[in-house]
Amino acid sequence: MRYSFLALPLIAASSPAFAQLRPLIEPPASAASALSGVDVFLINEGTQPAEVEAPATIQTMARDGTTLTIELIRSTADTAPVAPGGFARLRYRLAPVARPAAPRRVIAQASTPSSTQGEDVTTSARGTASGFLARFSPFEPVYGVIGTGDAGAKVQLSFAMQPFASTGPASYIKVAYTQTIFWALNQPSGPIRATTYSPEAFIDVPVGDSARLAIGYRHDSNGGGVANSVDINRFYLRANQSVALGRDWRLDITPQGWFYVGNQGQADMIERFYGYGALGVSVEQRDGIKLAVLARGNPVTRLGSAELFASYPIKRFGVGDVGIYLFGQAFHGYGEALTDFNRVDTHARIGLAFTR
Repeated sequence: MRYSFLALPLIAASSPAFAQLRPLIEPPASAASALSGVDVFLINEGTQPAEVEAPATIQTMARDGTTLTIELIRSTADTAPVAPGGFARLRYRLAPVARPAAPRRVIAQASTPSSTQGEDVTTSARGTASGFLARFSPFEPVYGVIGTGDAGAKVQLSFAMQPFASTGPASYIKVAYTQTIFWALNQPSGPIRATTYSPEAFIDVPVGDSARLAIGYRHDSNGGGVANSVDINRFYLRANQSVALGRDWRLDITPQGWFYVGNQGQADMIERFYGYGALGVSVEQRDGIKLAVLARGNPVTRLGSAELFASYPIKRFGVGDVGIYLFGQAFHGYGEALTDFNRVDTHARIGLAFTR
């Protein structure tokens, strides 16, 4: 594990307590990595307990050479005095750019990895694994939730990846994969009732400082054979407008429209239930609550669905720096599972999420 002493003069000058504590910073791989947090360790090499008075911001350098300003996550600074020979672990994260007119600029910059950045290597009991981790990002929520009765459990995995790290047009190309699993826990053997596989590829470009536009192709499938295959092939156009509401609150509005291509298997009339468009709306506070709703449907047939998500960081309950969310999910309408495209369901579940 590599640590950085680049910020030591700044830290020592900003707080008398830091003169008694030797700080070590675990440098992030990049600005994108710093968004999820940076560890700062304060080691007491003296003979007396030392109080912790952490600076609000620290300047440091990522492993790809990028100079960063990171800010303290306040909930991690509530720590007891550091005993002689002991240490305290604080958590910082990438500070937003101080431009109210451009609340999304930090995210937009971080989504373009440096073309010179190498792979990240991790070692575990399974051995060594490596990858260009800075090019991966959250996509749809990653969660596991459970409900009563036939709601069963629902588990979703999702990520996006940027194959080309550059500042040119190729940097806008992304691929993504989402897999949604429905687990019938109400049945004796607890079988996996249905699974939806959803790969996609798209071009995602910024439009100004607070909006993005994407055009892409998505395939949804239940993985069935000739007799029971349900498939959706769509080209879509999607936009997102982000609005800063103040006090770390943000509103996102995401309309999208699509048209169908190719064979749909057993779902040859799926447009009656899915329609040709959807609208997503979310409001969230950074490190706080997030509420999101996604509605889709066909205004001609008046058939469709709506799904609601609610999440809250578990660390806000005072249980330490736990990087997961309390997560609730509710659905009403047609097609929660792809194989149920022509059936109405109403389900509510609660559980945990890794991304939201």
